[in-house]
Amino acid sequence: MSSPDPLSTLQQAIKARSSITYSTSPSPQDASPSLAQATHLVFSNSEAIPKAAPTRFRKPTASSSTTVNDADFYSLEALYIAWLLRDAPAAEYMKQSREHGIAVSAFVSFTERKKVVDWLEGKGGIDESRILQSSAAGGTPPGTPPRTHASLPAGSSQKAKATASGGENASPVKRRYVPDSADVEVVKRIKENEIELRDRHTALRGVKLNNFSNVRTAWSDKLKKLREASKSSGSSSSFPSASTENKLPARRSKNNYPIIIISSSPTALITMHNVKRFLQESVFETSQDAKARSAAEGNPKPEDMIPLYRKKTIIDSSGKEIESHSRYFVVDSVEALSKFGPDCWDRVVCVMTTGQVWQFRPYKWNEPRVLFHHVKGIYVSWSNDPPNTKIKDWNVTELKIDPNRRHVDKSTVASFWKTLDTWIQANKPWLMT
Repeated sequence: MSSPDPLSTLQQAIKARSSITYSTSPSPQDASPSLAQATHLVFSNSEAIPKAAPTRFRKPTASSSTTVNDADFYSLEALYIAWLLRDAPAAEYMKQSREHGIAVSAFVSFTERKKVVDWLEGKGGIDESRILQSSAAGGTPPGTPPRTHASLPAGSSQKAKATASGGENASPVKRRYVPDSADVEVVKRIKENEIELRDRHTALRGVKLNNFSNVRTAWSDKLKKLREASKSSGSSSSFPSASTENKLPARRSKNNYPIIIISSSPTALITMHNVKRFLQESVFETSQDAKARSAAEGNPKPEDMIPLYRKKTIIDSSGKEIESHSRYFVVDSVEALSKFGPDCWDRVVCVMTTGQVWQFRPYKWNEPRVLFHHVKGIYVSWSNDPPNTKIKDWNVTELKIDPNRRHVDKSTVASFWKTLDTWIQANKPWLMT
């Protein structure tokens, strides 16, 4: 009994709209849930054909040589996937074909898919010279040892003679495939002009491995310099006596947090009433509203020293997100600042000002130009206020708050922290938390 012809069987099943199932073995009982896991296609007459079996459907890029070569013909799976995904977009069709293990040169191209589907459904559209005529009633796919010489090309007569001399069950002699040099040049030219369609899933996929060792080397030098600067600053900042030497590590570990000074003016936009919610939660509310809210909660008077807890998310070299929490202290007077010890001014990283000079009188540096040489100056104002000519030579950064749009508060606060981190990194790196 001759084996069924894969191409004729598939075309008849598609024309008849009969079901096609999958199997993991030649037995139809070993059903498979997906085509990717299956090895055979099972048709309605319980015929199981290997999905990798070559058909008589010649590829458009096949050589014109009379020698029968399996690589010149579509496999049963390639034709079936072309019909199964006949309505799928180009990118999805090629993606599914690759996931089923079909090489780019083996599956039906997107431009030819419609013609192939029409031919499988009996609508024509394909040059019949591309369909190799079967040599028996049941059909013989290319690559199968022929039994007669009736419909074989001239180049296949040697294979038929080898089969006849060894009997019907003898294996054919496998000949080495010699590609045609003209065809090789044609394929090269086609591949040079080939453009692979991309979608939003494949556009960001790289084609080569990137080496970021140079970035790691550059940053390792910078980190080394920062560590050396931190050690030298820590050793020269203070010279403890013998009596206080054993107490110094405890004091440093307790008070090694940056300090922010704000204006004590009642007309300032940022006060002790609303500074925590603004810098920690990125939500601005007026000082009057914040004061009323605190009074309703039973806290009519704010503390003279407010701790801030800032959450930062960084991405390490492996792409993993790491969360860290930084701690800052906010004061609005020199009296509250003095509670941090004699080195408190070494830890002051930022002074928020309203542009009033009297704010700096009790400071260690009461001249604005000198003060903002040692700390980062931030001038806080409304976004619609006119420019303040008093601060043009103070070396301060303006922080403008929108009076109505609260959804921009988050970007305003993020800009503040970015500016402050840059200044601390450059001027007081030992206070980076």
